[in-house]
Amino acid sequence: MAYTKDSILLDPAEETERIVTKLKSDVVQKLKKRGAVVGISGGIDSSIVLALCARAFGPKKVLGVMMPEQDSNPESRELATKLAEKFGVDYVVEDMTAAVEGFGCYRRRDEAIKNVFPEFDSSYKAKIVLPTNILEKDTLNVFQLTIIAPNGEEKTKRLPLKEYLQIVAASNFKQRSRMSMLYYHAERLNWAVIGTGNKNEHEQGFFVKYGDGGADVKPIAHLFKTQVFQLAEYLGVPEEIQGRTPTTDTYSAEQTQEEFFFRLPFETLDRIWYGWEQNVTPAEIAAALDLKPEQVENVIHDIKRKIAATEYLRMNPL
Repeated sequence: MAYTKDSILLDPAEETERIVTKLKSDVVQKLKKRGAVVGISGGIDSSIVLALCARAFGPKKVLGVMMPEQDSNPESRELATKLAEKFGVDYVVEDMTAAVEGFGCYRRRDEAIKNVFPEFDSSYKAKIVLPTNILEKDTLNVFQLTIIAPNGEEKTKRLPLKEYLQIVAASNFKQRSRMSMLYYHAERLNWAVIGTGNKNEHEQGFFVKYGDGGADVKPIAHLFKTQVFQLAEYLGVPEEIQGRTPTTDTYSAEQTQEEFFFRLPFETLDRIWYGWEQNVTPAEIAAALDLKPEQVENVIHDIKRKIAATEYLRMNPL
């Protein structure tokens, strides 16, 4: 069958049934657990995982856990609340600010930022970004730091490796603290922690080891983001969540997943990646997506680099 831009699409009803059946088997029969704990952020991935778990175990055997901290967008909590209420799932709110502050998350992060921008203080917002011209130029993943002053003025500089590593290491306290909170609730209930990472995140390494990568079951780690949106529509996830731009919700400045890591829209990235996995030539993919073959090759090279560079994240302890 010829490759088209719709080749990536799946049957959402069939896929939902398959995932629900496997969730029941994995959690009840293999793990010997009685229910599911899901960290919910108002994002599309955690939303469909909560909906799938509600189908698999019943709403009363699912707990949604919201874990905001001082840099979180207030909209995340609002949308997560609406999601839990939509599917009849109980939820708790755990403010993680004190926990991550206790680890020195903010202090260590800001110390590195001030090495790049000495004027930076708590009145500023900051984020890390990648150049988003991957279709036009096969560039390496060189991170930049952007700060936003109280008056809205933005400044961006190339981020030195030492400061980049410190900012990321400090920020990762957020995900690792949240993982600990999820396991607290899972262990007190004798339920399982259900991961919310999709294929884009899992395969390209867009997760924190023993942070958001720490879970008992990862039911959507095989789904492209494009397919996640398909399931969200089928499962009836609130439209506000379906229409929300995917964000990291990690840094104080609003930041999309595209500008931080993936470098182009999911509707293009996923279709190129899917075609590559199906051994479709770059020329065929380009023709189907109205791109140039060299643009497709740039994206494939970037995917390969990220998969290779983050292999350690997916490895079991040696």
